[in-house]
Amino acid sequence: MNTRTQTKHITIAALLIAIGILIPMISPLKIILEPASFTLASHVATMIAMFLSPGIAVAVAFGTAVGFMLGGFPLVVVLRAATHMIFSYVGAKYIQKHPEMAHDIKKSLLFSFVLGVLHAGCEVIVVSLFYFAGNLTEAYYDKGLISSVMLLVGVGTVIHSMVDYWLAQVVWKTVGKKALPVRSV
Repeated sequence: MNTRTQTKHITIAALLIAIGILIPMISPLKIILEPASFTLASHVATMIAMFLSPGIAVAVAFGTAVGFMLGGFPLVVVLRAATHMIFSYVGAKYIQKHPEMAHDIKKSLLFSFVLGVLHAGCEVIVVSLFYFAGNLTEAYYDKGLISSVMLLVGVGTVIHSMVDYWLAQVVWKTVGKKALPVRSV
């Protein structure tokens, strides 16, 4: 890979990291279901990176997790963001092997659902560890494990992930392939 291509990859990753950090901080589109909250499009930058390459996807997920840490977010939020390295890597590898999937509505929807389940599963594990350690807000304990962790974080994240994947796919189909033709990282 030549220097120009490497520079392009680093620049794209940096821009996606910046977007991934900025969206949760400034977005007015937040759904709050105490004790959980969901910010529309907060995963879009990481999911766009999945269309580029596994390396860029992991870099963007890592960068956004560091951004949450530097932004002073609670540790549970930072670690939830860190788990995005897992689903973004798996998703990028799958997209790399099956790029045609994005053009088939049924396959794309199934992929989005499976990705959402992986995404949610990782986040539920993190939140469960904090739940059992007694390190969450009272609202989690008032609702109980099933309601607050399994339903709100688990099911909520699957839905949130699927919506954000759809948004990322729309952006990628509209702009990405023409403006960002990279695949080899």
